[in-house]
Amino acid sequence: MTDIESRIDTSRPHTARIWNYWTGGKDNYPVDREAGDRIRQLHPGIGEYAREDRLFLGRAVRHLAEEEGIRQFLDIGTGLPSADNTHEVAQRVSPDARVVYVDNDPLVLAHARALLVGTPEGRTDYLDADLRDVDTILAAAGKTLDLDRPVALMLLGVVIFVEDDAESYAVVRRLMDALAPGSHLVLSHTVVHPSMPEVDAAVAFWNEHGTPRLTQRTPEAITRYFDGLELLAPGVVPCSRWRPDAPAPDVAMYAGVGRKP
Repeated sequence: MTDIESRIDTSRPHTARIWNYWTGGKDNYPVDREAGDRIRQLHPGIGEYAREDRLFLGRAVRHLAEEEGIRQFLDIGTGLPSADNTHEVAQRVSPDARVVYVDNDPLVLAHARALLVGTPEGRTDYLDADLRDVDTILAAAGKTLDLDRPVALMLLGVVIFVEDDAESYAVVRRLMDALAPGSHLVLSHTVVHPSMPEVDAAVAFWNEHGTPRLTQRTPEAITRYFDGLELLAPGVVPCSRWRPDAPAPDVAMYAGVGRKP
């Protein structure tokens, strides 16, 4: 058994593997599928969050590469490889784009090394690190990315795993402070909302049975991650409403993109 294999716990459901299951992937285990089905019973629309979050990633990366001229991406909380990963979208626009993926899930690590391979003109790298390991991430990412030039910091569905509000804001701020003017923050986050009580039930089930625990925040609290940045229109909204290619229903996953002045 390799070191990576020894770190994979198949006795409890894991968020990256459930997300993979909901988006039609094969990199999951029976325990993940069972939990995913149970969560869908509590909140039938939750599988749409995974799909809409992935579509938001594609639209945001495409916009940054095409309209903002961003050629460097730091994607923390990568999750299991799927269709249209960050480097695929970015390098489709600009083959010389550079992408560094960061995750601390061993199954993600195993697949990323094999599947997250970019163009010959660009660079794609993977770091095994936790979101909170800011200094480690920046030091290692700086070997692939030029941190003196604009970088898009991708934090999709990952700060939800930092339970303490002050710590979560501080982590995002430290990362953005280290990046050059013209850098962008792309962030999505599960929302708590009075009109969506079924979401609370699904999250409560997850936190009792799954790992890691996740934290919901209000739309106003999510907007605070963009303090000091110039929010791109339409602001912090359901990710399905961030410059959609086609109309889509609202989901309890809010997202925004902000530019560092």
